[in-house]
Order: sequence, then structure tokens, then C-alpha cells
Amino acid sequence: MDGNQHATETDRFTELHEAADTLLDELTGRYQVERRESKEPPGLDEALARTVRLIPRTLAAAPLGIRFTDTGLQLHFGRWWRENLPLCGCDTCDTRPEHLTAQLRCHTSALVEGGLWERVRRGLNGSWFEARLIGADVRADQEGPLSPAGAREARRGGFAAPVQWGPWQVRA
Repeated sequence: MDGNQHATETDRFTELHEAADTLLDELTGRYQVERRESKEPPGLDEALARTVRLIPRTLAAAPLGIRFTDTGLQLHFGRWWRENLPLCGCDTCDTRPEHLTAQLRCHTSALVEGGLWERVRRGLNGSWFEARLIGADVRADQEGPLSPAGAREARRGGFAAPVQWGPWQVRA
């Protein structure tokens, strides 16, 4: 390990970006969704990044967002699910694009089939979200803290009880 913890060869993510574009086109053509594209910063003090959202016409189905960054992709499923592909974008890790593409397709398939579950939990030290993604080749969990205002908003939105997002509707 040479100590370089930053991505310097960002061209290596071109294949992953192309796979994401192909997937977004396939999903837009097959399902009843609204496609929105914008430029947004991935975080504070960061450059704008292309972001594509697919919003199902059925309110019971979870939205999908993909942000194209210099270090790969950021996936946004439903209300809280967040995932970076690759997990680490440094040159040392050098995750293979074909593995990332397979993971992208696997996780997106689970979302589209209605495999995302989310809820808010209250505890003595505050509230947090829980999210679970279940599909043919994936079973993954995430959780994280919520601000008091974020927890109230989520409970008002129906997330006090577990929410099982529904499958996307196929175009007629």
C-alpha cells in the first residue's frame, strides 16, 4: 500500500457510469416512471454531479436515484437507503467494474421488485431509521440516526410502522 487514499484514475469508472446509464434507460423503457435529471452537489463544498431519479407513478413504489461522481456512483433508494459503488473509490482498492455493475443490477432489481423495507424506531437516545433490501441475490441492512425534526416528519409520512415498498408497475 502506497498511502494514496484518493482516486486519481477516475476514468476507471467510465464502464460503471455507462452500465448505470444503460440500466436507467432500460428501467425508463420498461416501467411506469418519471425520469428527472439534474446537477447537484454530492456533499457540502463539492462540485456538481449529474443525478438521475426515477420516480414510479405508483406512490406505493420506492423511487430510485443515481448520482454520477468522480469516484463511482451513489445510489439512493426509497427514503433512506444510500449506497456508494464502489464503497471505497481509492486507487488502492481498485474494485472491478464488472463486479460493481452486477451489484448495481442486483440491488436495483430488488428495489424494483418491491424488496425495500424502511421504518423509524424510537429509543431512549433518540430516533433512527432502519432499512432492509431483500432480493434474489441480496439481503442487506442499513440504519442511522435521525434528527428530532426528521423523525417527526418521517412518522407523519407513515414510517412509524414498517413500510414495505411495492413493486414498480410495468408499462402497458
